[in-house]
Amino acid sequence: MKKIVTFGEVMMRLAPPGFAKFNQAHSLNVVYGGTEANVAVSLAYFGCKTTHVTRFPDHALGRAAAATLRYHGVDTESISFGNGRLGLYFLETGAVSRASQIIYDRYDSAFSLIQPGDFDWETILTGADWFHWSGITPALSQQAADCLQEAIQTANRLGVMVSGDIYFRSNLWKYGKKPQDILPALTAGCDLVLGNQENFEELYGVEADSFEAACRGMQTLFPRNRYFTDTERQSLSASHNRLMAKLFDGTKTYTSDVYDITHIVDRIGGGDAYLAGLIYGLVTKNDPQYAVEFGAAATALKHTIEGDANLVTVQEVEAVVGGDKSGRLRR
Repeated sequence: MKKIVTFGEVMMRLAPPGFAKFNQAHSLNVVYGGTEANVAVSLAYFGCKTTHVTRFPDHALGRAAAATLRYHGVDTESISFGNGRLGLYFLETGAVSRASQIIYDRYDSAFSLIQPGDFDWETILTGADWFHWSGITPALSQQAADCLQEAIQTANRLGVMVSGDIYFRSNLWKYGKKPQDILPALTAGCDLVLGNQENFEELYGVEADSFEAACRGMQTLFPRNRYFTDTERQSLSASHNRLMAKLFDGTKTYTSDVYDITHIVDRIGGGDAYLAGLIYGLVTKNDPQYAVEFGAAATALKHTIEGDANLVTVQEVEAVVGGDKSGRLRR
């Protein structure tokens, strides 16, 4: 069984039922999620042993969030509890021509207060096949960035594959550092990078006229980087998107089928679902084409699942990869 470790904040998501606007809401539905934890949950449903590392407030809501991860098959033994609050985000789900919107309320969260040395990364990562992080984590505080650097350095020393989702959420950087100050050192320790040409130019000064050329430029800067990946989305409306995925392995670019998603249920966590599928394909098959196809089908299915995480099985994803996109009733 493959072991995957993820690291990042988990928040409480509060959303009006259905497609109601905030000013119509008399109740809010509760979901717990975070980009790295979403990857862990998805991979747990794919049959991997997953461990999520985070910090929650030491009260009933923090315990409830941890219990939710356990319910979905994620190991929570490395989670710590302490001072601070549980980060929140509020989601209003759009439809047709009305866009969804998110409001974050996560300042001074328990996770942002973590300190270097809080986690025994040597123990946590021993025996792991993969470690995953995102650009949200180092955006929250210098301490969180330092903890992440500890984790990446340990993973590199132990020979654990490392993936980084470098979409960095510019509005989160409030502690006096810019993404350009922090992300290059973290990216240098990655085997797989999720990002696009604009990211590579803005963060690292890599200018290129194509995705593949930009990836080659990244490899010149960061020789450890082996894989680069991204998704392409065409938003026809809030309810109808088309998307595909691509993966460059240093030699060639692999692309997936294009998925026409005509009735979106919930698009939050779509990128996380893609990365979970891609990681699964790489660690179990070591086949880039299979991995990018599996990841694209996984994110297509996520758009049909309420909540942050993708709760589908390998069999469900492989059925879509195999061409069964009818959604016909199974008995």
